[in-house]
Formats: sequence, structure tokens, C-alpha cells
Amino acid sequence: MCEYCGCQALIPVDELTREHDLVLSLICQVRPARADGDLPRMADLARRIAAVLGPHTQVEEQGLFPALAPEFPDQIAVLEAEHRRIEAVLAEAAAGPPEDPAWPGRLAETLAELREHIFKEQDGVFPAALASLRNEDWEAVEAARARAGSLLRRVG
Repeated sequence: MCEYCGCQALIPVDELTREHDLVLSLICQVRPARADGDLPRMADLARRIAAVLGPHTQVEEQGLFPALAPEFPDQIAVLEAEHRRIEAVLAEAAAGPPEDPAWPGRLAETLAELREHIFKEQDGVFPAALASLRNEDWEAVEAARARAGSLLRRVG
């Protein structure tokens, strides 16, 4: 992940990055579960990923993205659309393993998209935020985090 610009020295970016790291570690567990045909494990992992992404996405969409949207409207719109697609597939497992036999394939495709999405944020959004955001923008990001909470704060 990106460590060249220093953006991770900021607490809000560090928290978002640590959530990305947790999501990536969970994504790595899905492939062997799928290879074993373990749909309950895949669904559990999808729910765990969604639990991390819930507050994470709120912080981005209620704090970080609004500050960046005037300068990068098209890029932010793409990221938000990706959030919706990813959330939809993860939500299919909210009540347990989906019965749709195509779901494991959709999940794998979605998790590949999520990995790419994370890299876009780490290598593009976070450095852009470091360069562009003012103190009041960072305060808005911190306020969004205070409202959303964090799975990291409950676990670690």
C-alpha cells in the first residue's frame, strides 16, 4: 500500500487504511473457502467484510468524499458507484449463504473489484486528500468517524 506521501500519518487516513488492511485480509480467506465449496464460510466472510465497510464507507462518503468532490467529481462518482455495487453483493449474504448458485462467482468478482477500489483510494484518494483538504475538511472527516464508529475501535 501507499506509504510514500505521508498521508497515513493523519489519524483519519490511518484508520481508513487499517480498515482496508482488515478487509484485504478477509478477502484472502474467501478464495480457499470457495475452493472448498464452503458457502457458510463465504457468507460469514462477506458479512464480516460488510461490517468493516459499513462505518468505513460512511466516513468516506460523509467526510472525505464531499471535500474532494468539487475538485474530482467524476472520480468520486465512480468510487461511490463502486460502493453501491460492492454493498449489494455483500448484502446478499446478510441472512446466511445465498441460495443463488451464481452468488459465489459474483462474490469473487466483487471482491476483485473491491481490491482494485482499495488501491484507488490508497494510491489516489488519500494522497489527494493530503494535498487538498483544509483543517475544516479534516474536522468533517473526524466528525463523520465519530458518527459512524469503527469496528477497529471495538476489536482493537
